[in-house]
Amino acid sequence: MDISCYPTQMTPGFYASRLSRPGAVLAPMAGYSDAPMRLLAAEQGALWTVSEMISARGLVLGNEGPDLSIGRPYAGEEHRVVQLYGAEPDILAEGSRRALDWFGAAAIDLNMGCPVPKIKGKGGACLLLTPEVAYALLSAMKEAVPVDVSAKIRLGYDRVRAVEVAQGLEAAGAALITVHGRTSVQRYTGQADWEAIAQVAQAVKIPVVGSGDITDLPTLQLRQRSGVDAVMVGRGAVGNPWLFAHAAGRTHTEPDDALRAQAAMRHATLNAGWYGERRGLLQMRKVLPRYFAHRPEWRERLVQYGALDEVRRGLEQLTGTTLDPDQEYLAAPPAPGTYSESRL
Repeated sequence: MDISCYPTQMTPGFYASRLSRPGAVLAPMAGYSDAPMRLLAAEQGALWTVSEMISARGLVLGNEGPDLSIGRPYAGEEHRVVQLYGAEPDILAEGSRRALDWFGAAAIDLNMGCPVPKIKGKGGACLLLTPEVAYALLSAMKEAVPVDVSAKIRLGYDRVRAVEVAQGLEAAGAALITVHGRTSVQRYTGQADWEAIAQVAQAVKIPVVGSGDITDLPTLQLRQRSGVDAVMVGRGAVGNPWLFAHAAGRTHTEPDDALRAQAAMRHATLNAGWYGERRGLLQMRKVLPRYFAHRPEWRERLVQYGALDEVRRGLEQLTGTTLDPDQEYLAAPPAPGTYSESRL
């Protein structure tokens, strides 16, 4: 396949080059880290963004193709890592090649952290039960593509064994490891163990990114000093892309309601452009309230909008801000399989 239509880093060293500056990374989140959110995070200074996880089997044996919306980049997108999940070396190897060919990935990441029961036995966190299988998977992926290959893990499946797993992945050729500070059985309960994450960072020579419970600026700044090479932000970045600007040192102030209204309007417009207005705004119902988490009394109104004009008028009324209805918040997204230098 011809990959010349996509902006991509075709030489090893992507992670090392991006880690030469301060900042944070946008986590892969199903239903959230799509093209619109990745664009907003990148503009605010994210070191790189990671796609929603994609089934390697779906890419190779299923009905997925270059027009897959969770894989397809927006026009001009750079510094985007594609995350795959699976449990078969040959399928993940071919899936990695297709992710590079179809989606112009800057690097490929192996998901070893998803605790959702429906993918048990198909990859994700269950690989922590048989790490030798994971090592073979990552090695096959590395041999298949000329870009960095990484892995995102948890501390373990039902017990902590992250150091052992990280060292095995390093030996298998991983260029970077991201560690979420919980076991799989914990899912998202309790608190992330950043001391355990720091132990992994001390035990390997490759870069380690820490993940877990970064929801505000003070926590982000604290975790940046925890011994990891960078931090990854997930749920805390939804409705708060400014966390990446803070992490990169671009700003030291919090946005007011007027700026939040502008960003929320832009996000809604991006969603409508990417998915179509109806679907895009349905998805925004879980996002718009996050832009105004400090205004819980607004939530009931923010989840009712079904058209861009309604979003604009509602945000103006709530915040007392005037939003230009003729402002070009974005250009039309590219057609599937095409690339242009225009912005999404």
